[in-house]
Amino acid sequence: MPEDQMTPKERWQAVLNREPTDRVPTDYWATSEATAKLKEYLGCETNDELYDRLHIDRVITVGGRYVGPQLAEKEDVFGCRSREVAYATGVYHECVYHPLAEFESVAEIECNYTWPEPDWWDYSHLPEQIAGKDDYPIKGGGSEPFLRYCELRGLEQGFMDLVVNPDMVHYCLDILFELAYEGTRRIYEAIPGRVMITYVAEDLGSQEGLLFSLQHIREFFIPRMQRMMDLAHENGAYVFHHSDGAIRDVIPDMIEAGIDVLNPIQWRCQGMEREGLKRDFGDKVIFHGAIDNQYTLAFGTTEEVRQEVLENLRILGAGGGYILAPCHNIQAVSPPENIVTMYETAYEFSQTG
Repeated sequence: MPEDQMTPKERWQAVLNREPTDRVPTDYWATSEATAKLKEYLGCETNDELYDRLHIDRVITVGGRYVGPQLAEKEDVFGCRSREVAYATGVYHECVYHPLAEFESVAEIECNYTWPEPDWWDYSHLPEQIAGKDDYPIKGGGSEPFLRYCELRGLEQGFMDLVVNPDMVHYCLDILFELAYEGTRRIYEAIPGRVMITYVAEDLGSQEGLLFSLQHIREFFIPRMQRMMDLAHENGAYVFHHSDGAIRDVIPDMIEAGIDVLNPIQWRCQGMEREGLKRDFGDKVIFHGAIDNQYTLAFGTTEEVRQEVLENLRILGAGGGYILAPCHNIQAVSPPENIVTMYETAYEFSQTG
C-alpha cells in the first residue's frame, strides 16, 4: 500500500481546489464517549495516536477564549441553563431554562435582557494555539444562530415565532449573527490567512423534508448566512455548511449564497440519494460525510460498513470533490470494529498513487 504523499492540510486544500490528491481525505466526528471507547480498543493513549493510527486528516479548531463576566454554575454566556441527562452510553446537556421565553415583544427584551458583547472573548492566544500545526487545516469562526435562538426562547416557541413573532426573530437573529460575525472577523485578524474552513450552519431538514418553508429560510436565514459566507471568502476561507436531514430542496439556494462544502449528506433521508446529489451538485460543492450514522456505523456489520465506504468512494468520490467522514458524531453504541473498518477501507481503496 503506498505511503501518504501529502499532509492533511495539503490533502484538504487539494480537494477544496478540485485538484488531484494522493487519496480521499478523511475527517473524524464523535462523542467523547465514543472516542474513549475507540482509543481503548486500539490501545491509543491520545487522540493524536488515534488519528495517526487510522490515517485521519484531522482539523484544528480555534476560537475565542471567554474573558467576560463570571457565569453562574451550569449557565452559559446567554443565560441559558442546562442539566446533564444520562443515556445508555453517555451524557448530554439539555437546556432547561430559556431566558427569553416569557417575553412577548422586542421592547421587553430590550428593557430586560443583556446580550453578550464581542469584547467578552479574547483571541490573542490563537497564534500560539496553532504554532507547530502547519500540516493541518484550521477551522475557525462561523455561525448557527437559530439553534441559539431556540435555546433562548424554547424549541417550540422558537419555531412558532417565525409565524407569530417575526419581528422578534429578526431582532434576535440580527444580534446573534452580528456577534458571530464580529467573533469570526477577530479570529481572521488574530491569525491572518491561516483559517481554511469556516463553519456556517443551521439544521434545516428532518428525515423527510425541510423543517421550515423555503419562504422562511429565504427570509430569516439566507441573507444573514450569506453575509457570513462573504466574510469567509473575503478572508480566504472556505464555507463549510452543516445541515442535517432531507435538505435537497434548499441546496440550490445555499450554493447560490456561497457554500463550498456540504455536510453531512444523510443519504438515507428522503431526496438525498447520493447519485442525484453528485449528478446535480457535484461540480458546485464538495461533499463531506455520508457514512451513515443511524444504521450502518451503529448497527451494521463490518462488511456493510466496508461496502458503504466503497459506494461513497465510487459515487461521491468520482472525479474528486469528497471528504469521507461519518454523517454527524459517532455515538458510543457504534462498535469500534465498524469505525476502524470505515477508516481502514477508505485508506486502502482511495489511494491514487
